[in-house]
Amino acid sequence: MAAKTLFAIRGLTRVFGQGDSAVHALRGIDLDLYHGEVVVLLGPSGSGKSTLLNILGGLDRPTGGSVHYDGQSLADLDERGLTHFRRDHVGFIFQFYNLIPSLTARENIELVTDLAATPLPVDEALAMVGLSHRGEHFPAQLSGGEQQRVAIARALAKRPRMLFCDEPTGALDLRTGVMTLEALMQANVAFQSTLLIVTHNADIARLGDRIIQFADGQIREIIANQSRAKPNELRW
Repeated sequence: MAAKTLFAIRGLTRVFGQGDSAVHALRGIDLDLYHGEVVVLLGPSGSGKSTLLNILGGLDRPTGGSVHYDGQSLADLDERGLTHFRRDHVGFIFQFYNLIPSLTARENIELVTDLAATPLPVDEALAMVGLSHRGEHFPAQLSGGEQQRVAIARALAKRPRMLFCDEPTGALDLRTGVMTLEALMQANVAFQSTLLIVTHNADIARLGDRIIQFADGQIREIIANQSRAKPNELRW
């Protein structure tokens, strides 16, 4: 049976500015993302990867083209509709953790579970990322890798159908980066979440079912990966 299309992207463009100073961040992107797959968007800084992620996640609107999520056009949603889309369907994990310093790890996760329709219990979310013993600690009491895993637990707590991961290991060493990627792969298996991982690290690309090589706002090549690596097999 053919995989179900989660995102259908057609002719997507994004231009910042006007006239001679205009920057064409996306130049006619055509792409489908399928339910339950891991896709790695690989390319140098400034190539448009994060711009694409922000549009798919409902954080920005395109200049042209269309994005459909599960058959629903994102262009038809007003700001309230986009807020509901982000709340109910997608999770975000960024290079910087965006934790609230005055809240414990548990309380940071509860910000999501208090809003989600069918949230994962906080204890279960912490256990998924190996931090059951750190729930009452504040971000300043956690290492960088632990803070990133709290951010992942927060994203997982809403059981998202789609996880957008923008350079999730960019600020981490190999050991903590591998632990972070293992948590993401666990979400892919446990919830059948589709993962879109944005990175400039070619070794991380080996995790994907598909590797999309991105440059100058365009897809240069899509590679089907027949032998996905495990996080503990990566080196950088």
